Amino acid sequence: MTQHHGDSICLRGLEVECIIGVNDWERRVKQRVVIDLELPVDCARAAVRDDIADTVDYGRVAGTVQDFVGASSFMLVETMAERTALLLLRGFGVAWVRIQIDKPGAVRGARAVGIALERTRDDLAAAGG
Repeated sequence: MTQHHGDSICLRGLEVECIIGVNDWERRVKQRVVIDLELPVDCARAAVRDDIADTVDYGRVAGTVQDFVGASSFMLVETMAERTALLLLRGFGVAWVRIQIDKPGAVRGARAVGIALERTRDDLAAAGG
């Protein structure tokens, strides 16, 4: 069967409460972050048997991210995004992951400030893992 390279699973607007930030008050109070994820999957392959075993279980992805980010206490959103991307690469065996993490209300006058990045298995190997 042909691999469909443009196929992906998207998870949008995953909200998680966590400790994030560099200011003293941010180290004491949980704040909401909003996470968007994209991971590659061959939808045609999954559709043949209509079986979750042939795709990426986005429920497991969401739970993994919620547990990890919810228990974290990063200073920088950049660190949170990097570590979350590597966790997904390691845990789900995908070739790449795109992640965007927004921190609503971080800057007066802006809806949110965020970080967007893409990491691949090469980045995972470079990180030792």
